[in-house]
Amino acid sequence: MKTDELINLLAAGPDVNASTTPVWQNTLLIGGAVLVSTLLMLVLLGLRQDLLAVAAQPVFVLKVVFVAALVLSGKIACKHLSLPGARLAMLPVLIAIPMLIMFGMALLTLTEAAPDQRARLFWGETWRTCAFIIAGLSLPIFAAILKVMRDRAPTRLRLAGAAAGFTAGATAAVVYCLHCPEIAAPFIAFWYVLGIVIPAGVGALIGPRVLRW
Repeated sequence: MKTDELINLLAAGPDVNASTTPVWQNTLLIGGAVLVSTLLMLVLLGLRQDLLAVAAQPVFVLKVVFVAALVLSGKIACKHLSLPGARLAMLPVLIAIPMLIMFGMALLTLTEAAPDQRARLFWGETWRTCAFIIAGLSLPIFAAILKVMRDRAPTRLRLAGAAAGFTAGATAAVVYCLHCPEIAAPFIAFWYVLGIVIPAGVGALIGPRVLRW
C-alpha cells in the first residue's frame, strides 16, 4: 500500500475497508482453509460413530453453539482489528458473554454432580490431546486469516494476531466437535477454551512480525 493511499484511507474514516482483494477471494481462501482442517480431521481422526444420535442431545448442542458463538465473536474482532482506528470497546464483551455462560453451565454441572463424578466430568477421556488437536487443526485457518488481515492494514498488530488465532482456534473447535467424544460442560469450558487460547497466544506473539505492512 502506498503512503498516499494510506493517508486517504485514514482521512476517510475508521470503517473503510483497506483491502484491495475482492471479498469473494478472501471468503474462498478462508473457506478452503476450513475445508482443509475438516479433511485433516476426517482422515486422521474420523467422525464420531454416534454423531447422529448424540447431535440431538442438549449438551452436544450447547457445545456446538458455544464454539460457534466464539467463532462469531472472533470474526467481529478480526474485522475491527483489521481497520485503522476502528472502535474496540465492545469486543471484550462479545467474547466474554459466551465464555461466562459456558463457565456458569460448567459450575452448575459440577455442583449438581455426585462428588465421585466431578473429576470425570472435568478430565474426560481425552484431556491429554484435546487442546493440542484443536490447536493443530487451527493452523490452516490461522494462516488464511492472517493473510486476509495483513491485506487490510491492521495497526494493533499484537491484538490482531491474537484475534486471528482465537478465531482460527474456535473454528477448529467446531470442526473437532464432529469427532470429539466429550460433551460435559466442565470439559468444554476448560480444555476446548485452552485449545482456542493456544493459537490466540501464538498470534499475539507473531502478530507484530507477520502482520506488519
